[in-house]
Formats: sequence, structure tokens, C-alpha cells
Amino acid sequence: MKKVITYGTFDLLHYGHVRLLKRAKELGDYLIVALSTDEFNELKKHKEAYNSYNERKYILEAIKYVDEVIPENDWNQKITDVQKYNIDTFVMGDDWKGKFDFLKEYCNVVYLTRTPGISTTKIKHDLHN
Repeated sequence: MKKVITYGTFDLLHYGHVRLLKRAKELGDYLIVALSTDEFNELKKHKEAYNSYNERKYILEAIKYVDEVIPENDWNQKITDVQKYNIDTFVMGDDWKGKFDFLKEYCNVVYLTRTPGISTTKIKHDLHN
């Protein structure tokens, strides 16, 4: 079984998120999503999600491409996660291109093209205006 992992906040879930999850799942048999906890978002990422961790986890678990959701508590847990879950492929959006190449020692690293015209930041901006 080929295992894939991706990371993110996945707040205000939109079709770009679902498209990324679909494409990530197509790279293997089992998709794990490491979901940023509320504390990690606030203390390390310096951003606030609209939905709580439990709400975002509930939504992700309802998506047919997602097999498991685990908490992301720290920037530095990726190597440990890859080893612990026997990950074959690490996937992120191409806005992170090159930033996780250090994982190539442990697994395949793939940067997927983002869906044009949609992002959580854009949704928040559009709603604010």
C-alpha cells in the first residue's frame, strides 16, 4: 500500500482544497492529512482559522479522498510523521516548492499546482469587502 501525506490548515474549505486532496490521493492508496491545530496556527503560523480544529477535522474526514486526519502541532514533525506512518509520498501545493526537499531523503516529494482563482485568503478578502 502506497501512503501519501499532506499538511495544511484547510480552513474555509473550497474546491481548490478538494482538488488538491483528490490529486494527492491519486498518487497512492491511503491519504493522511496532517491538520494544523488551533494552537499551532495561533502560536507558530500567526493566523487564526475561522473553524476550530475539530470542525475542520470533521469536514476533512467527510471527504472521500481522505483516509486519516492527524494533528500538525509543529513545523518540525514532518520527518517523524513520514517515518511513523511509513509515507511513500509527501505532497504540498507548489507555493511551497523547494521548501520540503529535505524530505526527499525519506520519501518522494511532490508539489502540486494550485487551483487558479481560489484561496482561503481570497475568500476572506472577498467576504470582508
